[in-house]
Amino acid sequence: MAPTYYSTSTRDHFVEPPSLLSRLISALPSGLPAQMHRVFESPTQSTTASRIPRSLRRWERSCLSLHPRRLLSLPHAFIAIWVVLLLWGERWVFRSSVQECKWENWESWPKDATPHHLVFLADPQLIDAHSYPGRPWPLDKFTIMHTDNYMKRSFISLQESLNPDTIFFLGDLFDGGREWKTAHGNTQDPSWANGLRPSGEQAFVETWGKRYGEDYWLHEYDRFGRIFFDFWMKGTSPGPWQRGRKIISTLPGNHDLGFGQQVKIPIRNRFETYFGEGNRVDVIGNHTFVSVDAVSLSAGGDAHGTKELTQPVEDFLANVRSLKRKAVVRELSIQAGQEKVLQHVHKAEDLDQVDFSHLPTLDPGPSGPELPTVLLTHVPLYRQPGTPCGPMREHWPPETPPKGQTTPVFPDHRNAISISRGYQYQNVLSEDDSVNLVSAIGNVKSVFSGDDHDYCEIVHPANKNSAREITVKSMSWAQGVRKPGFLLLSMWNPIDTSGQSLQSTAVTTMESHLCLLPDQISIFLRYLTLIVLTLLTLTIRAILVPLLSLVPFSSPPSSSSSSNTNDYPLLPTTKADLKREEPERRETRSSNSSTSSTSSNNIQNLNLAPRSSAARTRSVSPAKGYGLPASQVRFATPPLINTAGYNPRWDDDAATKKPPIFDFVGNGNGAGRKEAVPLKGVKLIWREAWTSIWRVAWVVICVYLWLAYYG
Repeated sequence: MAPTYYSTSTRDHFVEPPSLLSRLISALPSGLPAQMHRVFESPTQSTTASRIPRSLRRWERSCLSLHPRRLLSLPHAFIAIWVVLLLWGERWVFRSSVQECKWENWESWPKDATPHHLVFLADPQLIDAHSYPGRPWPLDKFTIMHTDNYMKRSFISLQESLNPDTIFFLGDLFDGGREWKTAHGNTQDPSWANGLRPSGEQAFVETWGKRYGEDYWLHEYDRFGRIFFDFWMKGTSPGPWQRGRKIISTLPGNHDLGFGQQVKIPIRNRFETYFGEGNRVDVIGNHTFVSVDAVSLSAGGDAHGTKELTQPVEDFLANVRSLKRKAVVRELSIQAGQEKVLQHVHKAEDLDQVDFSHLPTLDPGPSGPELPTVLLTHVPLYRQPGTPCGPMREHWPPETPPKGQTTPVFPDHRNAISISRGYQYQNVLSEDDSVNLVSAIGNVKSVFSGDDHDYCEIVHPANKNSAREITVKSMSWAQGVRKPGFLLLSMWNPIDTSGQSLQSTAVTTMESHLCLLPDQISIFLRYLTLIVLTLLTLTIRAILVPLLSLVPFSSPPSSSSSSNTNDYPLLPTTKADLKREEPERRETRSSNSSTSSTSSNNIQNLNLAPRSSAARTRSVSPAKGYGLPASQVRFATPPLINTAGYNPRWDDDAATKKPPIFDFVGNGNGAGRKEAVPLKGVKLIWREAWTSIWRVAWVVICVYLWLAYYG
């Protein structure tokens, strides 16, 4: 049998207006079982509060805190500003930067042209254990996360806004790829290389050899794929006359293999196994692209060079002209709808009698068609020291020429690529390698390189076929440039079925454009500025709260400010509430003796008494009815006035001049809550500052982590 609740009409009892939660409970369907109604439709506010779970009461308080005055407070205004800034700095700025480089913004082809769109990406150099070996763990992980996200966001924006037909990587895909040992083969430094490493790396070589190997490199390979390969399909379909889209990442850099005589065969074999051969020929957009493994080529003619290192690239260069012609013939046959396939006659012959000089081939010979040739090399070609790189170089702008001089200042060492070398790097190829490379390939019109991390554009002399070379910027913000970038190349070369150009030979077939990415350091500085502004502003406001009697953010608005003056809280929360109840309690004590007989009669008929909206309720102890010990009895409200005519708890409180605060939670030991004393002075300032700053901080951190997690 459920306990019975009673209503009384004594003057010391009053019913507080229903709270938000009570109004929600009253809206429950009337068809619920009777027992559910006894739980939720309690006759009074106090008994309802005693039966509602603590989590629901907390939910009610949180709903009460969603007051318009609290929502439109200064901390929430800073939250809105932070969310907009984070969305801009982690998302929107990448899209807006790339959209400024749309092809139609700088191309100058005829309206009926169908150009092939190609993008060069240079030196991503994924940050790894080799990059900053002495950097503390949190800062190192933060750098890795931000560089990866920076390149991922740039690449996604590139795909969505530019939709290139082809992407070429110009080497240095990893930063420490040459350091991580392979599963097979010796990758240790030779004895003659001892002492060549920088002092900052020497102390970590032994640790790298023990901790990092094939598994670590495979992890880095997967990481590279998650940044670039996974988002390659975000671009739309190829152009109306393109057969498909390509992403080519076979060209190695010195950070992938090493440089010159320090290239290790097992490491090069591993790279080519997963990315493809570094020496290759591709016909793209009616242009012939020749990729050359220049870091292995540089091992030739060195005191420690080996034939095994240079043999693949030397064999490639010896046959590159034939490979070019074959690739062009195959491309023309595909465009004509008749792809040529090399076929051999099936017959048995004596090996000693076979004439290998007349084997069938697709090579039409030196008189065959040829398309403009583009050379791709990770290391730039040689140039005279001090050769200026032009106005788009970030490190140092060109030196201002003297009055009356129209040509750039030469030499301009600050604006030029330094002609120097060191451990596992060389800023440019040697003069002999550069000349031989261009001569072996033939018809080289343009050269694109990487390695320097900054933009450089020069025109080589006649011994390098007067080719124009562009060194492409690194796309990573961790490679010494404030504004990374990539290079756009638009190609339009209409040809007939024999490979002859349909336009004048004097007309250019390629247009390039440098696309700059956001300045990550500047974004961090904006974050730092807003952090300082947020802390300073919220601290000043916390100081002004007690001085100017401002509404504190650390507590919800008082119910007295509500338009409905009857919406009192369940418990007295202010001194005004306590003073309002005190006269009623004193008046109740004086009338107890005269109403004791009436009360005893009323108690006998309480079960039949109607519930009055103006009556304050009391619940009878169920100890006698249910046999519960007195120690387990919990009152939802103060106990009834005893037969002696007074309430002991009230009298005790009156004697000590402290208003009673009853424990409505019912903790079983009769302990009451302490009176809430309003904070003043320094305590109020501290609570206000801490509450407002923490509210902004945790929301901003959650938004930032969400943006960082999803890249």
